[in-house]
Amino acid sequence: MQELVVQDLGLIEYERAWKLQDQYAAEIAEGKRPPTLLLLEHPHVYTFGRRGQAGNLLWGQEQLKKKGISIHWVDRGGDVTYHGPGQLVGYPLIPLVPLRPDGSQNESSTMEDDSLRPVRSDYVGYVRKLEKMLIGTLMHFGIAAGQRSGSTGVWIQPDIHSHCPRCRPEDKEKPAKIAAIGVKVDAHGVTRHGFALNVNPDMEYWDGIIACGINDPLVSLADLLNPAPTMDAVKAKITFAFREVFETG
Repeated sequence: MQELVVQDLGLIEYERAWKLQDQYAAEIAEGKRPPTLLLLEHPHVYTFGRRGQAGNLLWGQEQLKKKGISIHWVDRGGDVTYHGPGQLVGYPLIPLVPLRPDGSQNESSTMEDDSLRPVRSDYVGYVRKLEKMLIGTLMHFGIAAGQRSGSTGVWIQPDIHSHCPRCRPEDKEKPAKIAAIGVKVDAHGVTRHGFALNVNPDMEYWDGIIACGINDPLVSLADLLNPAPTMDAVKAKITFAFREVFETG
């Protein structure tokens, strides 16, 4: 992959960031922009992916208005999730290596080769790399995390979850999700959407949804570390881990 550009957008409305992804991804596909990682926070928002179920929204219109939550149905994978201040969201906009018909990677192919449109890319492998990157980031903060068979995202095990003072005793006996992933790879093989790591958000907002359509406990870095790391510190570790995983393979 070309050298990655990391752009910090701060707090930005969801729809504005979504449109920016479209613009940047088109420029990357045309070779006019290098691979880019957008790091940001969103105001309170629930987003539903392609497998989204309206029944997984638990709060009614009055509660949504009171809490200042907007809703968007989007083209990423997965069901419903929450974004808000204190949660680090990353949108990697990178061209994936195209796959040959046999499923192997075609290193010599270029995005301009019309015979490869729409580009077939290693979607699952990309998601696994995002999980690896997040696990590496958490390790920098002394938190052991891992993948969960049959699911997408990053979890901590009950022995670590048990240190959460906010969490219910019955939940501490279960693995807890600390990072979510929902992505899209467009027709040119460029990635959209990405990951969300709970740093220090108001966890009450998760009560309004059945996150990702499953009833797993959810946790943040602030639940496990005292003091909680700053957002800038987490951004720095994410940037390092992302380069380590994606620039070196």
